[in-house]
Amino acid sequence: MTNFARVVRIALRHRFSVAASVLCSLVVAVFWAGNITAVWPLVDAVMHGHSIPDWLEEVSEADRAKIEELTAQIDQMRARAETLPEEPRREALSEAHSLEQWRGALLLKQDTLGRVVPWARERLPATAFGTLAFVCVALFLGTLIKGLFRVLGTYFTARVGHLTGLELRRQFFRRTLRLDLGTLRQTSHGELMNHFASDLSGVAFGVQVLVGVAVREPLKAVACLIGAAWVSWQLLLLTLLAAPVGGFAVHWLAKSLKRTNRRALEGLTIVFERLEETLNSVKVIKAFTMESHERSRFHRASRRYYQNSMRIELYQSLSSPVTETIGIGIILAVMLAGGYLVLNDQTKLLGIRISDEPLSHGMLTLFYGFLAGASDPIRRLSDVFGSLQRASASSDRIYKLLDREPVVTDPAAPATLPERIGRIDFRGVRFHYTPDEPILRGIDLQVTRGETVAIVGPNGCGKSTLINLLPRFFDPVEGAVAIDGADIQNVRVRALRDRIGLVTQETVLLDDTVANNIRYGSPGATDAQVIEAAKRAHAHGFITEKLADGYETNCGARGGRLSGGQRQRLALARAILRDPEVLILDEATSQIDVESERLIHQVLEGFVRERTAFMVTHRPATLSLANRIVVMDQGQIVDQGTFDELAGRCELFRKLAHLDFRQSA
Repeated sequence: MTNFARVVRIALRHRFSVAASVLCSLVVAVFWAGNITAVWPLVDAVMHGHSIPDWLEEVSEADRAKIEELTAQIDQMRARAETLPEEPRREALSEAHSLEQWRGALLLKQDTLGRVVPWARERLPATAFGTLAFVCVALFLGTLIKGLFRVLGTYFTARVGHLTGLELRRQFFRRTLRLDLGTLRQTSHGELMNHFASDLSGVAFGVQVLVGVAVREPLKAVACLIGAAWVSWQLLLLTLLAAPVGGFAVHWLAKSLKRTNRRALEGLTIVFERLEETLNSVKVIKAFTMESHERSRFHRASRRYYQNSMRIELYQSLSSPVTETIGIGIILAVMLAGGYLVLNDQTKLLGIRISDEPLSHGMLTLFYGFLAGASDPIRRLSDVFGSLQRASASSDRIYKLLDREPVVTDPAAPATLPERIGRIDFRGVRFHYTPDEPILRGIDLQVTRGETVAIVGPNGCGKSTLINLLPRFFDPVEGAVAIDGADIQNVRVRALRDRIGLVTQETVLLDDTVANNIRYGSPGATDAQVIEAAKRAHAHGFITEKLADGYETNCGARGGRLSGGQRQRLALARAILRDPEVLILDEATSQIDVESERLIHQVLEGFVRERTAFMVTHRPATLSLANRIVVMDQGQIVDQGTFDELAGRCELFRKLAHLDFRQSA
């Protein structure tokens, strides 16, 4: 419950809503027990044809007669005790003391009735039927008030739960964005979606249950137990002796529920992952006719989730019958004990004093009513355990990610970048995701300001990883990346990335307008600047001529309403508008049509001259823009030079640029 306690601390920040919810629960509990109290006058007064004032006076008269009788018995017993030997005398005096306690209770009761009877005569009905009507109206009004406060309590409880969920979602999203790419690679999108959809909802609902039902129902039970203790605390104590048995059973079920809930949530994550993977790969699945294989994988994951879900249902279904069986056993035992006391006009049970005076039928019925009133909330609490254990398991899963610290962090005392970025150095850079699979093996590379460097190499040789070190998407395991001699790890990440523009192979556009996608990263740009950037990227034409709403056209999720070439030109316009000192093009023209490549090439030809640029590409047309080409293989630089120099001496470069094929053709 440690992580769920952290969630509860967030909920407690909303003091007004929590206090209002608890106050409403307290009022509900008072009226819950108060309504049960109506049983007493109904049984002892109305059912015998008396009004409440008549009944109270009858009780008062009976008590006066009993006091006189007890006084005589006490005097006789004490006088007789003087003539008895020591042991019998001690027993007689003890019995006399018990009778004195009874008489004392009756005297106190007599004093109370002396004040209550005149008030009852003045304000309460004088007939039995009038009393019945009065009690019924009081019960109705009590139920109405209880219902009103229950509605208010439910509202404030829901408010606390939803505000807590809102805060957790905000924290979770913020933490996710703060994590570096290396850490995010260890967490699948399906797992993240499960955290957002299932875990956060489970935690928010758990808070609602904790602040609402888990407070209201115990208060109702406590109010009833206080009432039962007022009738006879000794009889209540005997009743509660069996409570530890129920507590052990509930504890065992709670542990089992939490363990099974955790497994179920992990299984749901796998289901999400399978679904996401299938939807993203549906074209390949259909092309290779692997539908049946994917159905089997999804079915296995769904089956495991189903099995864990059924275990949860089993444990939850056990909780109510177990507590109900224990509760009814306790009540039946108390009914037998109470029935013996009332029917035999006794105050002791197995030698133990249960009450100072014999219980009336109404008092015993009231006691049973209080026990029944306490057992219903306790039974409902058994259903609460499932929700709280699910919330606890969800909290553990959420805070497992929230407690992760990003590997790429800002320094305690950040250095300042120069006003103009000059030379960029990669010094002995080594990098790996896992130690047994090195990606970069001692890279040394110097790039001067204004130079355009193209990086080529086979797939998996570390090209993209190398340029991803520059904006600090990752940090080197060994070595350093420096700007004008200063290690970029000593610079604030935001300050570094503000000077860099990035266009990738997989152009990602947001589900927003064309204008806002171009403006993304430059939120202060005017509409005129957006249009100018689009013109420079050769995107203005298709935006105004082919898109229904021009710059206000929505691009759709991931830019799905646009073609690959259109998306790429918008991404380039976004980089142009940002006007970065360093431009990174990661396979930016690898998946577009010839016309789009020609237009983008024209844009890049002028744009890269004004800044330092890194390009990952194999396209000869794009390579021609580079001042220098770096050839990589197996995480190392194997050669570098101009296009013509490498074409003449580097066999790997000739293969990558398809020069041999072009010459033979």
